[in-house]
Amino acid sequence: MTIDVHTHPSRPNRLSFMGANLVAQQLGWNMTEGWFQGDAAANAHYAPLATYEERFEAFIDSAVEAGFDTVDVWHPQLSYEWATDEHFAIARRVLDRHGVRVASYGSHYGETVEQFRRANEVARVLGTRVLGGNTHLIERDRPALVEILREFGHVFALENHPQKSTAELLSDMGEGDSDVIGATVDTGWFATQGYDAARAIRELGARVFYVHLKDVRAVGAHDTCAYGDGIVPIADCVAALQEVGYTGVISIEHEPEHYDPFPEIERNRVVLTDLLERGVSGP
Repeated sequence: MTIDVHTHPSRPNRLSFMGANLVAQQLGWNMTEGWFQGDAAANAHYAPLATYEERFEAFIDSAVEAGFDTVDVWHPQLSYEWATDEHFAIARRVLDRHGVRVASYGSHYGETVEQFRRANEVARVLGTRVLGGNTHLIERDRPALVEILREFGHVFALENHPQKSTAELLSDMGEGDSDVIGATVDTGWFATQGYDAARAIRELGARVFYVHLKDVRAVGAHDTCAYGDGIVPIADCVAALQEVGYTGVISIEHEPEHYDPFPEIERNRVVLTDLLERGVSGP
């Protein structure tokens, strides 16, 4: 099964701006204490209801100004842990006002049935079927996870971070339920782990439900960079996606800890658009 999110067969895959690209924004683009520092700062920034419309709209505006009409909402931008019905109404109003679509809701969706259900409620408000991230519920109560996904008509795309190979990722995804459980391929994390991301796409095939197309500078660290400045074979990854028939959205992800990524994200969009429009072949 290939998940098709807001695409049309006569044009290239739609491109999306990953909200997590802004992980260091509230720290002045200087994140000195790691990912969770940025996560906490973003939650503190977006959660207050009194300023939510202004701040969520600033996120959407920045994506539109960078050339995108589609975004991935990162959980601190509308967290299942603090979002109220009022937050939901504001987010929907902002998205509709700008004509912006949501390709995926990216998060760690907790470890309980209640948390995962609430995350699915957020995704439904955002108008996306794709939950691209992680949850302990897949290990602790897989039948409940599958039941909730089918109830909402959503899919869970497990994102590779610690997994060092597709074999590990497939093992963590588990057997069966391939209509609702697949993979979010994070090309940068496969490279960080020393695994060829294009090979991973080819090996996963129809189990690729979503893609975070990211470059990193070296194996063993997760220092993201502009396409072509790192070790991820971006063109071969695009070729692999075409080979396996992936027609879904491709999320452009770049989360440097110490500088504003927008100029490089715009460069990535141009590079990727060119690859998709002219077609590429493997190495």
